[in-house]
Amino acid sequence: MKKKSKKENKIRIGIDARFYGPIGKGLGRYVQEITDNIIRIDENEDYEFVVFLSKHNYDEFYPHDFKNRSVKKVLADVSWYGLKEQIIFPIIIAKEKLDLIHFPHFNVPIFCFCPFILTIHDLILTKFPSKRASTLNSFKYWFKHTMYRMVIKSALLKAKKIITVSNFTKEDIVNKFKIKSEKIKVIYEGVANLEKGRDSLFVAKLDKDETLLNYNISGKYLLYVGNAYPHKNLDFLLEAFLQIYKKHNDFRLVLVGKEDYFYHQIKKQAIRLNLWQENNKNSPVVFTDYVPDSQLKILYSEAFLYVFPSLYEGFGLPPLEAMANSCPVLSSNQASLPEILNDAAIYFNPKDKDSFLNKFEEILSNNELREKYVKLGKIRVEKFNWWECARETLNTYEDYLRKNN
Repeated sequence: MKKKSKKENKIRIGIDARFYGPIGKGLGRYVQEITDNIIRIDENEDYEFVVFLSKHNYDEFYPHDFKNRSVKKVLADVSWYGLKEQIIFPIIIAKEKLDLIHFPHFNVPIFCFCPFILTIHDLILTKFPSKRASTLNSFKYWFKHTMYRMVIKSALLKAKKIITVSNFTKEDIVNKFKIKSEKIKVIYEGVANLEKGRDSLFVAKLDKDETLLNYNISGKYLLYVGNAYPHKNLDFLLEAFLQIYKKHNDFRLVLVGKEDYFYHQIKKQAIRLNLWQENNKNSPVVFTDYVPDSQLKILYSEAFLYVFPSLYEGFGLPPLEAMANSCPVLSSNQASLPEILNDAAIYFNPKDKDSFLNKFEEILSNNELREKYVKLGKIRVEKFNWWECARETLNTYEDYLRKNN
């Protein structure tokens, strides 16, 4: 019998990294950090990692960065949530003859027969099944929502292990889908070093004043970073900020997020409230569009306050990034946020503008309170580490592989 090569003896682990990098927004951060760190952690070189990437991020992932590791990247030119994902992607996966694959999001092809680990970040689409959260017409929206429920239920039932990012989301999954608690492992996400960046073009030693000027930011400002989906509650934030601006017109509100349909809707509201005008650099509200990590670090560190009015979060990474960059956090008291932020944030009711405004005034009038939460935030973020997140994720793979190989 022909002797197998060392490479042939390796266990093959796939990672669906089509969300890898900035293209995947918040999810892209998770996928990039766990993919890169898991590969580096494989100290014994027991595995060959097969990383599936889209045409949009294929060139962003560099296997040669991982010295002495077996890494193969595979182009999976299959868009998320579509029919091709259900039909074509399982064929691409099957060709690699994997021992295990990790899907870092719910969108697992129903006809994928490879054993898999699944990460669920939240159940937002079951909590807010609203046409307002979609650009589709009513029939297409409800059809897509029905398919979503079918796909996620299939994924939860077939997964060998489910990873989730908070105890809040774990309880959501148990209650909503009746999944056994012991099948679910909570692994907290980490907080990135934004100075390192995750963009292909890294700009070192950026000038603070030049960066702020580039985004038309001047004076004191409140900062929000994230998407503009309806559950993020940015319409509430604009209305609350209008009251702040009437009383404190030296403040501005900076909204950081990639321009899309939902941000376009928020801009319309800002126009109605007379808070934003296109090409007016002095508008009270600033829309930055996408901001690279190295510049985002400056926006966090120079903000008076980070504001997070979200109605639902499975984890809530941006407020932790704010804390890591010495920016105090005024956060919604909903969903997972009290679990993740603990005593390091100041909380308000995201359905009550007076609650938000009273907390803002309290912080504004008490600089010692603001500094207190800067210090508490620095302590809190030490609990969240991408290296440990990746190590626990790799341990989850290994637990399954030990029992089944």
